[in-house]
Amino acid sequence: MSMNTQGRPTAPGEAGERFRPKTFTGNRGLDMEEPLIFEFGGLETSGVDLDEPDDLEFELGSHKRTASINLPGLAEPEAMRHFVRLSRNNYAIDSGLYPLGSCTMKHNPRLNEKMARLPGFGDIHPLQPVSTVPGALELIDELAHWLMVMTGTEAVAMSPKAGAHGELCGMMAIKAAHTAAGRSPEIVLVPESAHGTNPATAALLGYKVVAIAAKDDGTVALQALKETIAKHDGNIAGIMLTNPNTCGLFERDIMEIADLIHAAGGYFYCDGANFNAIVGKARPGDLGVDAMHINLHKTFSTPHGGGGPGSGPVVLSERLAPFAPLPFIRKTVDGLDLVETEAAVYDGERPFGRMTAFHGQMGMYVRALAYMQSHGSDGLRQASEDAVLNANYVRVGLQDLMTLPYGERPCMHEVLFDDSFLKNTGVTTLDFAKAMIDEGYHPMTMYFPLVVHGAMLIEPTESESRASLDLFIATMRDLVMSAQRGESERFSGAPYLAPRRRLDETGAARKPVLKWTMPEPAEVTPVAAE
Repeated sequence: MSMNTQGRPTAPGEAGERFRPKTFTGNRGLDMEEPLIFEFGGLETSGVDLDEPDDLEFELGSHKRTASINLPGLAEPEAMRHFVRLSRNNYAIDSGLYPLGSCTMKHNPRLNEKMARLPGFGDIHPLQPVSTVPGALELIDELAHWLMVMTGTEAVAMSPKAGAHGELCGMMAIKAAHTAAGRSPEIVLVPESAHGTNPATAALLGYKVVAIAAKDDGTVALQALKETIAKHDGNIAGIMLTNPNTCGLFERDIMEIADLIHAAGGYFYCDGANFNAIVGKARPGDLGVDAMHINLHKTFSTPHGGGGPGSGPVVLSERLAPFAPLPFIRKTVDGLDLVETEAAVYDGERPFGRMTAFHGQMGMYVRALAYMQSHGSDGLRQASEDAVLNANYVRVGLQDLMTLPYGERPCMHEVLFDDSFLKNTGVTTLDFAKAMIDEGYHPMTMYFPLVVHGAMLIEPTESESRASLDLFIATMRDLVMSAQRGESERFSGAPYLAPRRRLDETGAARKPVLKWTMPEPAEVTPVAAE
């Protein structure tokens, strides 16, 4: 093993494998072991001194607490260290490439964060008088305008808090439109490659979900769609389709699909989770889409998280625009009005109701508009082109070793592999993904979409440089060749180098432990005197 100029091995990991000391603290160098806050914080102490109030009268009646709240007390340095150490156990886009397919884990520009913290945006409160926040209304209206321009639609509901919430909003608008027309169709068509929230949303609203098969090339089987529509003639409420679809492919028959659904009296809901692949390249409204949610945290770089988990505005076609929910912003000769009640609507406006208490995610709106304006139309289009380019770069770099279920055709913003290349290796898809953790990568999306056995869906986004992608591809190739050489031990117990080893994820999901319980005191065996 060669040495660098400071005298340490150039491959410290290999040297470390020969001797891995078990430390008294459980720490591994600067990788600090972190117990639960209840395990080291004293329940009898507090990091804050509060004087006992005089003449305190409880107004909680029978709800008055009768036992100790049992919150651990920590000094300020202890609290700070605890959460900093926990943060080091998180993988984030700021840590490295985040290849989760269908999630678009892209870089969150710090410019956006700076804008979101400007006075007047970062410190407003949802309950303060509307008259005091004209700038916030103007920003929301400006963002709404550009969302409609980019999608070729007539209206947008800004209040939904996330993608699935947006799906619900769009489908509620569709249901309201049918009700207004005196119709009550019962069936929503959902392709097999759809996101799982699509059929769940339709079922939540009382619709019967009918699946549409995929062709061998991973796109919607048009003939199967025609036969299903004919079978349920007059009873089709709409279709929920993702485009580009979850196999990372563009649905080339989308306009014909839209025509078939409209001719059957239904509406076309498009899942907008993959909008990052086509911004500036295609407008969903031009393709026949009636409703589509837009994940601001995917396409427009706002963080995954922030109370949402992001923000999911829903654009609506001219046919559905009257049914946009409250609240919404209306332009008048006197400026912008925030319409919050049924009593304030005009003729022609038929909102189906209200989905949230307030008008959405202000911090996310600021970040998304900052992203749009800093990029401009040409920059947004290039971001989509680069996302598609990066996914195809990964595809070409791995297609000779990993298996592509739909052949070597170009993909959109994400590339889908299956686990055929692991056949007879003794390594499972899960094993392979866990070994990626040891290499410093978050695993790709696994076992989704369900139409492919052992699916591995990789989405690098436009954020990654060529050097970043080259290292990722080289790492994946090394893992594949290791599995095919029969080096199963590298995978069967992985991850070996993470703060925690492999967990029983199924057990944790089915039997979660949601409350910390103080363990019984350990018995101490006295040491006999000599």
